Amino acid sequence: MAQASHLKLDEQSLITSRLIKKHATTSDVADSTELKEKIAQLALILDLARQGFEAGTPAGQVVDRLAGRLHELRNQASPAVWQQLIPLAQEHPVSEFLKQDPFTRWSFEKPRGYSGDASLLDIYYKHPSADEIVASSTELGREIYAYTSEAASSVAGRERRDILARTVDATAERVDNPEVLAIACGHLREAELSKALAGKKLKRWIGLDQDPISVGTVNRDLAGTGVEAIDGSVKGILRRSYKLGTFDLVYASGLYDYLPRAVAIRLTQRAMELVKPGGEFLFANFSDEITTDGYMETFMDWPLILRADKDMQDIIDRAIDKNHADTEVFYGSNRNIVYGVIRKHAD
Repeated sequence: MAQASHLKLDEQSLITSRLIKKHATTSDVADSTELKEKIAQLALILDLARQGFEAGTPAGQVVDRLAGRLHELRNQASPAVWQQLIPLAQEHPVSEFLKQDPFTRWSFEKPRGYSGDASLLDIYYKHPSADEIVASSTELGREIYAYTSEAASSVAGRERRDILARTVDATAERVDNPEVLAIACGHLREAELSKALAGKKLKRWIGLDQDPISVGTVNRDLAGTGVEAIDGSVKGILRRSYKLGTFDLVYASGLYDYLPRAVAIRLTQRAMELVKPGGEFLFANFSDEITTDGYMETFMDWPLILRADKDMQDIIDRAIDKNHADTEVFYGSNRNIVYGVIRKHAD
């Protein structure tokens, strides 16, 4: 397992459950009657899953039922009560079965110090770099992974990577020698799928990330291609700390999942300053229609800020003057991820 990078989090993107709780605005106190009722429901849900594993029920079937029931419980419980249920789930004996899944285990243990790191994405991308992590898991762990890696949210994550690559390629069809910027680039796996990059049609493709391991991985794996990764954070962008120039395409694929509304609006404003006339900014967010949210927040310890299309449009409307740009909001094919696009008018 990779060693954790000694990463100094800028606390603008809430990429750990601790940061999420620190910035939570709710001061609600859990109702004792509701809490008692929901604890009992949770115990039944978790005991059924444990019994399923012990009885040899197919792992995918057990986890599918568990995820569905946790999603329903999360929707039924008040936010204050749900927050108290999370550690109870994590401490239940069924977690020892679930953590055999390399995807669940990596997310919960956070070897790189935060949620949703680039190596975790490689696991659900089924990228060759994650093969050893998967292969070293138990047989049960690989059976669970066969389910979790094909859950709708994982499928949507792989589609997001494809959409990014296609957007880069479309930019290269629209503009000669385009310049591209990826904010919070991770391992930039979409570059491996880009026909424009393979055809040397890009002037430059800059990846910005606050994780030095991700920056190093990109510069190692994509050396000599015109791609360059550099250290940079949301805070740095908000402060205009980087002399990056301007770009025909700027995008942020997984970052907005961790941005409070006010920070999302400010970052969108700054991102548009980096977009050339005629260029565009694309950002993505897991949607509030996902059904794996309960499982992710408990056994994966991976909370996200989920948004609907109206929330994406709200960020856009608050960030820009629509007299100078065209906008679009759309869902991916299974509606687990929602996308916002801002196209700056040409001079």
